[in-house]
Amino acid sequence: LDALEMRMSQPEALCAQFMKNRELPAQTVDSVRLPLHANIGLDSDIGLARNSEAEGVGLYRTEYQFLLRDAFPVEDEQYQSYRQLLEDFTPKPVTIRTLDVGGDKILSYFPLKEDNPFLGVRGIRFSLAHPEIFMIQLRALLRASAGLENLQALFPMVAKVSELDAALELLARAHRELMEEGQATAKPKVGLMIEVPSAVFLTKALAARVDYLSVGTKDLAQYILAADRTNARVTTPDDTLHPAVLNAIDMIVRDAHAHAQSTPVSVCGEMAGDPAGALVLLGMGADALSMSPASFGRVKLVIRAFTSKRARALADEALEQEDERQVRGLLNDALEGAGMLKHWPRVEDRAGSDASAFAE
Repeated sequence: LDALEMRMSQPEALCAQFMKNRELPAQTVDSVRLPLHANIGLDSDIGLARNSEAEGVGLYRTEYQFLLRDAFPVEDEQYQSYRQLLEDFTPKPVTIRTLDVGGDKILSYFPLKEDNPFLGVRGIRFSLAHPEIFMIQLRALLRASAGLENLQALFPMVAKVSELDAALELLARAHRELMEEGQATAKPKVGLMIEVPSAVFLTKALAARVDYLSVGTKDLAQYILAADRTNARVTTPDDTLHPAVLNAIDMIVRDAHAHAQSTPVSVCGEMAGDPAGALVLLGMGADALSMSPASFGRVKLVIRAFTSKRARALADEALEQEDERQVRGLLNDALEGAGMLKHWPRVEDRAGSDASAFAE
């Protein structure tokens, strides 16, 4: 490869390096595996995810099925969509997030007028406020998983234990109804997204009720830093590397792993697709990462260049820093020392930089 780099442009050399690692596992030098899963929004993303060597789908955003229409999709429409997705990836796990609207994702045919939409009827709050809509989706998901059993249902924006309990009860009710109707169905694994500060402090209680947790780093950073993620004047590409955000994620992983069942934690926010972010998440003990398939090559390259012990030491040092620029500098130095930054430009260690080579 070094000889090739003498004759090739940087993008060509980078592509060659990524292709070389395409079929290799995301495994550290000391043989610790970190599964990489794909994020999917539009149906057009499915083919790319299938060809990416993903070990499953870590996040399928069902809201696009709702946002691109002029009315709520009926149960059979949702069933057909979910069934096709599950069949496409079987036997690999497919995490399907229930409807996550509100904030900056507004249904044109069901508008919500709120003074603070990001603090309003979002995610699971919307679903619980409209159980008739939620039940249709839950029934479609349960029907779609019958005979395949690779569905992992995911509840978004959970802020209270009572919200999770209510969602679980509706899921159980949907299952009972289908069984009484003689419909083929299967009980999926169930998880929730940790995206708000209250959920961070409730991790132990939440983890005891579900099969897995998924961390949405972009929203988590938004709420911890009180910075609207859609406002470029108050956000930076490195917000997810802010020490406050890192300490929250570290707390989530530790608390989820603390009880007897050791609930696994996946990270599906854009931080997972950032090589520096992936490195620190590896060190914190995240059980899986989910990202755009376009990020697989560079993240896999980084994971295969470090030991888990070195990643843990870097995570511990990052947690002691005082701002995100220091964290980025620390991780950039580690990547450069491992020979990684020859494959892509170094991100400048300055707040507000718009030159992030790692941003999704």
